[in-house]
Amino acid sequence: MRDVTRRNVLTSLGAMAAAPAAPIRDRRPNIVLILADDLGMGDLGCYGQKLLRTPNIDRLASEGTLFTDAYAGAMVCAPSRCTLMTGYHLGHATVRDNWEAYPEGQYPLAERDVTVAATLKKAGYSTGICGKWGLGGPDSRSAPNKAGFDFFYGYNCQRHAHRFYTDYLWRNTERIPIAQSAAKRVYAQDLIADASLQFIRENRNNPFFLFCAWTLPHGPHALYNVPNVDAYRNTGWSDAEKVWATMVDRLDADVGRVTRQIQDLGLERDTLLLFASDNGAGGSAAINKRFGSQAGLRDVKGTLREGGIRVPMIARWPGKVPAGRTSDFANAFWDFLPTAAELAGASAPKGIDGISIVPTLLGRQQKPHDYLYWERRAGGPAGNRLTRAVRTGNWKGYRESDGAPMELYDLHADRAETNDLAAAHPDIVERMARMMQAAHVDVTPPPPDPRIWELYRENNKRLDEMLAK
Repeated sequence: MRDVTRRNVLTSLGAMAAAPAAPIRDRRPNIVLILADDLGMGDLGCYGQKLLRTPNIDRLASEGTLFTDAYAGAMVCAPSRCTLMTGYHLGHATVRDNWEAYPEGQYPLAERDVTVAATLKKAGYSTGICGKWGLGGPDSRSAPNKAGFDFFYGYNCQRHAHRFYTDYLWRNTERIPIAQSAAKRVYAQDLIADASLQFIRENRNNPFFLFCAWTLPHGPHALYNVPNVDAYRNTGWSDAEKVWATMVDRLDADVGRVTRQIQDLGLERDTLLLFASDNGAGGSAAINKRFGSQAGLRDVKGTLREGGIRVPMIARWPGKVPAGRTSDFANAFWDFLPTAAELAGASAPKGIDGISIVPTLLGRQQKPHDYLYWERRAGGPAGNRLTRAVRTGNWKGYRESDGAPMELYDLHADRAETNDLAAAHPDIVERMARMMQAAHVDVTPPPPDPRIWELYRENNKRLDEMLAK
């Protein structure tokens, strides 16, 4: 299946035109960001996983730097990607939850938002995204090609991205049909990985930024999410657990394909490769229990506890990023834009919340953030209860709502957030409260559209019937 789908995507994207050339040295680095979807820290061997196999990702860690205190931008997909692209934390970001748009896509970025892709494109980089966008529908002001990306292939809408067998994907502004049937199923991630590889090949002679916004191992974890679970058929695990393990396998294999492509083209020493996940562990309670996806952290995706926002992060850049190193420098997604800008010799937009972590990547000391901040409005767009979290140094403050007492944890001694120290440190609690107030600028969430979910159900029914024929 992989060979067949590889030929299909190469035909649809156009054959590679450039002839092989010697790699360019002493240039601004290529930047490849591979973002997994719902992967927990504990799902990776380099973070302690024993049952799941992740040799390619583990190799990145051994050849680069592994971060223990890296944070997603948010607790769920769309706002996390908003902070990643724009450099704003959740108190200032345009998109602060999974705000859906009809008929396809999510709430768009604001006119003021300058993405990392736009910043690097202005600096002369070729820019591409392969995978899930989720920050503005096909006709919105912030569809990928309007948000700084020269090339886009994949899902515009994160609802659509729940379907690994789909009847269409987007290539730039064109909706590309995919023929599906029970006899011949085409796995969308194979097409997306192929497009990722081709982007690297076609742009190898110039600095490029590639965002591999892949959807593995996002659920729901039904058997239609993977071609087969043969490697785990006799484990005695549940079907959902077998699917999760298979999806992690396939994610790791595609990471291996990208790293081999970079190596085969002689680009290793010219390329910073970053690997992360868009939020904390997103599997079911049974999956998390089976595999230890939460890595001992409290709670999961959708919360502002450590298990919802702390994520794996690995950086590899041979000759630049120290190999075999572990860093506990606390950083978050909004640091990506200023970091990429510094590497590209570009200027980051003024007024953003992120800082460049280039010194840390290169193994040097640097001043930490004053604080990191997250928030979530409970109850969806109509909710009015704001949950907040802030980290400064090793201290984390957590407030379930504005009227609730502040909880305080020492993450150095208590990463699982089990021992609330608020009563013993009223001065730190007061400082946390001031930080939370200073970090938040209010926004009005868009009203929910009831047509979205009915259309979603109809599309799923249509796809299920098509795959059954």
